This record gives sequence, structure tokens and C-alpha cells, in this order.
Amino acid sequence: MAICLSSVDYAELWQDDRSAASSIESVRVCSTKVGRGYKRWIQLRDMTLLIHDYELSEDLFVEYSSEEAGEIGLEFGFQLLGNRCDRQSGQNFLYGGFSEDGEAIAEFLSDRILQVDIHLNSIQQLCRFASQGLDGLPEDLQQLLADDRSLEYGDVAAITPAMRTALEQLLNCPYVGITRQLYLESRCLELIALKLEQLSDRKLESKLKPDDVDRIHQAKDILSDRLDNPPSLIELARQVGLNDYKLKVGFREVFGTTAFGYLRQHRMERASQLLSEGRLNVKEVARSVGYANQSRFAAAFRQQFGVNPKSYR
Repeated sequence: MAICLSSVDYAELWQDDRSAASSIESVRVCSTKVGRGYKRWIQLRDMTLLIHDYELSEDLFVEYSSEEAGEIGLEFGFQLLGNRCDRQSGQNFLYGGFSEDGEAIAEFLSDRILQVDIHLNSIQQLCRFASQGLDGLPEDLQQLLADDRSLEYGDVAAITPAMRTALEQLLNCPYVGITRQLYLESRCLELIALKLEQLSDRKLESKLKPDDVDRIHQAKDILSDRLDNPPSLIELARQVGLNDYKLKVGFREVFGTTAFGYLRQHRMERASQLLSEGRLNVKEVARSVGYANQSRFAAAFRQQFGVNPKSYR
């Protein structure tokens, strides 16, 4: 049974961890009464990075009163684990606008939460980042960016493999000091760009028939199941009943990457999981994800995560 809390009571469950604080970072630790974990705020140029990583022992239902309404700003979020509000594990979201006085907002928290949020200091900040214009974005988002205070924008979609790669790099940042700050900022900008690309590509997806999309998802599942011995593009297209051109173009439209870009990223994700488990050495992990050459595996892993597989293990 869920515990119902006001936003004030919920905030009191989080205590400042001064030992982990710095000039640009602050950390709040969850009370052991309801769970364990932390929320980490990192102030970057023109944006704030917020990392949620905690696990609750009880389901919580948090209510925010209408008095807390106001400017939402612009928030890019990536839900890697757990369910929070109306987002589920594996989803990304973009929210922005101006909420007005009205009914209370409910937030339901459960399971382990691993979420990355990027808050721009202002809605217009996105326009300054994208100096070439925002014509490819949805019209209601363009109107919001034009400072239309009557609008509130929201979009929820799947985290793409490219997004997951950037998130892994962000969460496993190997640097300290100013290098760390610049590295995190670059990953945040990459995630913002990938989300905007996803919004722009959505117009192209409408050209695919529902059956084509189903077959493209089937092709993705085949690649996931055959990491160690993947089919060629022509063979893969034949297996799902598409020509190779439609599969090539459609895969990028649906997943934001090529078929074998997805395969490479999925191989690295599986490799990172196996290395974390610690049961296999680097050579065995390389073979299990389809790399006969350990040096090539190490180079691919280092390119994706920024560290050597041995150090990661």
C-alpha cells in the first residue's frame, strides 16, 4: 500500500550530504526510513544536471499543491530504471512551459529509480543552442520556444541506443575537476541534440506502414539475439520480409541509428553488463559478444564508454 505525502513532507526525507558537496555540486541522501540512495545536482553552464539514484522500501504517492504551479522551464529527462510519475523504465521525456493554478499534481514513486534530468536555465536557452533554427521541431514546441505563455509542452518516447550510450558515458565519467565539468556538459548537449533529432525524425516515421515498423522491430530482436553471429543486412532483410534499402532507412527512422550501429551499441551494453558481473575475463566477454579480436573489442569498448574494459571490470 502506498504512503501518501505532501511535497513538503517528501522533501524532508532528503538530507544534505556536505561531505560530497563542491562548488558546483550538491547531494541529498534519502532517509533510511523510506529507502536509500541520493539525488545529485551539478551546475553546468546554462543548465543543471540532476541524477536520481535511489531505491525506496515503500511505494510513495507525493502530492504537489496548485500553489506550487508556475514556470516549468525546459526539462529533458531519461528514465533508465523504475517508474516515476507517468514515465516508465526505458523512456525519455521533454517537458516545458507554464503551468497555471489548478488541481494538485500527483507523483507516484516505486522500485529503484535511476534517472538523468537536464534542466535548461530558461526556455529560450534552447534557441541559443540551436542557432540554425528549430524548423524541424513540432509546431507546438516552436510556439513555446517563441515565448507563448499559454502553452505547456510534453513528449514521452523510447530511449534510443545512441541516448543510452551517452547516458552510460555520463554516469561513468572517468574525469575530475574542470575536465569532468566539460565532459558532463558535452554529454548533456549530446542528449539534448538526440532528443531533438528524435522529435524531428517522427515526421518521417509516418511514411512507414505499421507492418513495416513491426518487421523493423523484428529485425532489431534478431540482432539482439545474435550478438555473437549476426546476419548480413541482406540476410536480415530477407528474414523479416523487407528489401535491404527499406530496412536500412526504416531502422534509422525508428531507432535513430543504423542496424549495425544498434548491434555495436547493444554488444557494448551486454559487454559492460558481463564485465560488471565479474564472472568472465575480458577475452571471454569479447568472444561472447562476437569479437574474435580482443584488441578490436577493447577499442570499441573504449570508444563507447571512455575506459578500457579491464579498468571497467
